[in-house]
Amino acid sequence: MKSNPMIFKTSWEKLPKDFILEEHPLQDIDQPLLAAALRESLEIAGLILEGTLVAAHLAIGVTFEDKLVIKTPDLFYATNVKPLPDREIRRSYIPNLEGDIPAVVMEFLPANPPSYQDEYSAKPDYIPGKWHFYEQILHAPTYVIFEPAIGFLEVYHLDDSGRDYKRQQADANNRYWIPGVGLFIGVWEGTKADRTGYWLRWWDESGEILLWGTETIEKERQAKEIAQQQAEQERARSAILVAQLKAAGIEPEA
Repeated sequence: MKSNPMIFKTSWEKLPKDFILEEHPLQDIDQPLLAAALRESLEIAGLILEGTLVAAHLAIGVTFEDKLVIKTPDLFYATNVKPLPDREIRRSYIPNLEGDIPAVVMEFLPANPPSYQDEYSAKPDYIPGKWHFYEQILHAPTYVIFEPAIGFLEVYHLDDSGRDYKRQQADANNRYWIPGVGLFIGVWEGTKADRTGYWLRWWDESGEILLWGTETIEKERQAKEIAQQQAEQERARSAILVAQLKAAGIEPEA
């Protein structure tokens, strides 16, 4: 998409404590499940470190042309995030004031086509479309758009000018490298949490998939089972050797 050449005034200001966030119901149950699964695997892998914020449907606020603009990505990942005071609940995230610009923002398209036009909207004036907001106002380095109903994934990175999104090509494994996270992202088909279909998954540089909790438990169970089988085989071999020694008139203790 072609960027708008106009320059807009933006600032990063903390939301007033009494600011009321508008409630926008989720389009379907897939959105929170997809976001939770991506966050879960990062947490299990120990990749959500101090100062890392991986949030689903959390308001990102920017003052745009002296008017507050709120967007709520289905998931975003930011680093160097300042901790909140004790007992304060995070209601929003203000980049450049509270931490880094999110390294990646994600939108999951609902099944109803007319409802996801905003994800591609380059509308520049108030209220700006999501595409324009992420690209021209937020300058998020990576924008991920995923349509779970059909497993369609698009990944956009800011070009060298840092102004326009350029669609990325998948690698030989049909995955995309996300520089700000240090992981690949791709589509995986299967079942989790009573949902069967397409999911977004993380892979590390070596090509290993980041596991979910149930997969980690199953992997540990299989490893334990293999260890038990090996121990039983070793005991069986030892018994056979003892029998052979005794048959030869040799006491094993000797």
